[in-house]
Amino acid sequence: MTVTPLAARASDRPAPAFRGRIGRDARSGHYAVPGRYHLHLSTACPGGLRIAVAHSLLDLDTLCPVTFLPAVPDCPEGGHCVLRPLYEASAYRYAGPAVAPVLSDGWSGRIVSTHAPDIMRDLACRFGADRLSLYPCGAESDIDAVERMCAQGIEQAAQRAGSAGLEPLERDRALSTLLETLGALERWLVNRTYLIRDEITAADVELWVTLVQLDTVHRNHLDAAAVQRIADHPTLWSYARCLTVHPAFGAHLDLGGIARRHHAGCRGLEAAGAAVRILDWTAHTTR
Repeated sequence: MTVTPLAARASDRPAPAFRGRIGRDARSGHYAVPGRYHLHLSTACPGGLRIAVAHSLLDLDTLCPVTFLPAVPDCPEGGHCVLRPLYEASAYRYAGPAVAPVLSDGWSGRIVSTHAPDIMRDLACRFGADRLSLYPCGAESDIDAVERMCAQGIEQAAQRAGSAGLEPLERDRALSTLLETLGALERWLVNRTYLIRDEITAADVELWVTLVQLDTVHRNHLDAAAVQRIADHPTLWSYARCLTVHPAFGAHLDLGGIARRHHAGCRGLEAAGAAVRILDWTAHTTR
């Protein structure tokens, strides 16, 4: 798949506090041992939803158990209170929020990583490579390009297009970027089941979660005309619908939790586009 390179994910997001990686053998410190690691996720969070889908696709329940967290963080400073002991054990006098996702090491009782893309790659490459190739050889650049496309061409553009604090011209430019990106994906997916290969890859997980966020979060801040133009990509939304039917995707879709999380932290204004979802996600969800 050929896509135009785009900038990395939003620069205003805080850097992950922990960036450990799971290696191939004992010399790496954190190496792949079944049952050693534990995941803590909220599927109302995009990063947590991506990891949860990948975890189910790879069937890693026994190799790396998961604790699912509430949609809305419950600590006064943000984050999840249940994760506070892990953070305090992992960083001396840690004062930040105890945020998810977290990959923890049961041997040391400390955090390995809070960086969702690294966690997803390590689960796929260190535990699930013989089950499903989410990161197939030779597809690395395509997957990276899709991640950048989703981050800037869809997520950032949609956020800016719905921002009440921007000048109308800037919002129009952001909407144009969003529609151009959706249009490119629409054309690419014609006669294709999946994005870059003949089976599901990490690129499909990335795009599906991005489309969920576009319809359940960003749509709330766009006017009805903009939402209609976004919806006018039938191949793209049919692709999202088909992935939702897959149990590994749809079973983790918590629309109520996404809405609660969004409303708990959002300071933007609701626009006319909030009235009707583009896709009836629940009609295609299997649990």
